[in-house]
Amino acid sequence: MDLTPLAASIAVLTGIGAAIGVAICCGKGVEAIARQPEKEGSIRALAFLGMVLCEACAIYGLLISIMLFSQL
Repeated sequence: MDLTPLAASIAVLTGIGAAIGVAICCGKGVEAIARQPEKEGSIRALAFLGMVLCEACAIYGLLISIMLFSQL
């Protein structure tokens, strides 16, 4: 029994996790800027860094799913 399609499908689900992570990061960043407007630059930089790391995880999941599907 080959579980490669199942594994690839689970790897694709990392996109959902990344979307949730970016949404949380963006929401908390806006909340932090609303509380301390004078720190906007550093908060924005850290929020973008968090979003980039979330998207990197999604890209890794996509690459893994492509590699698994190519072995079919």
